[in-house]
Amino acid sequence: MRQRVITAVVALALFIPIIYVGGVAIEVTAAVLAVVAVYELFRMKELNIISFEGIISAIGAVLLVLPKARWFFFLPANVDNFSLFYLTVLLLLGAAVVSKNMYTIDEAGFPVLVSLYVGMGFREFVSARTESLIILFFGLLIVWATDIGAYMVGRQYGKNKLWPEISPNKTVEGALGGIVSAVVVAAIYVLIFQSQQDFGHSLPLVLIFTIIFSIVGQFGDLVESAIKRHFGVKDSGNILPGHGGILDRFDSMLFVFPIMHLFGIF
Repeated sequence: MRQRVITAVVALALFIPIIYVGGVAIEVTAAVLAVVAVYELFRMKELNIISFEGIISAIGAVLLVLPKARWFFFLPANVDNFSLFYLTVLLLLGAAVVSKNMYTIDEAGFPVLVSLYVGMGFREFVSARTESLIILFFGLLIVWATDIGAYMVGRQYGKNKLWPEISPNKTVEGALGGIVSAVVVAAIYVLIFQSQQDFGHSLPLVLIFTIIFSIVGQFGDLVESAIKRHFGVKDSGNILPGHGGILDRFDSMLFVFPIMHLFGIF
């Protein structure tokens, strides 16, 4: 527990200033985190990221994360990040020809899915900060409040398993506690920053969205648990002592921020 607290304090001390500054700092940080997350997924599958498919997958994630306006401004106006990402898909598919089908479309599917999953999550994380610091912290607070609420309520009152085949320790009571915690925190946050002005929606609608985002975040956590269970690993990595890997800390956010974007929060 002490190790977890120390790691959390150090991580926040480094992370909060980067979030506050935004711009190049958060874009580069998100790109680096995306590459680490790709590495963790390759490691779980016992693949070497220092390989053709590993490098292409990492590049694909970075191409999605870094905003075109700053990093790829020299390209034609009608070219976007997804066009660049598709080049990595073509390269992976082309490997089947070059290798005379020693490398197949089935094998190409994993690095494509990995870079898309990780890249889009961190892309929308950066987009939220580009929109405003208030919006970014709104998403982060929903995730954090959900995690804390689910842990506290689940530990105290949890009896009914939520999805034992995927995550044996999660309970229905904990999940509901996480949602309530997120709604309370979101209500306080939105009242402070005036929902209509900063979020473009009324308070009741933002709180309805919060319920959805909290559920989505918990589902993102379960998705990562399913991935780890499939590969037979406890943590995605060990870069954060006491907390596991980058995916262990960002799994919910990789789902929440894209859905926030889909709902027009930013």
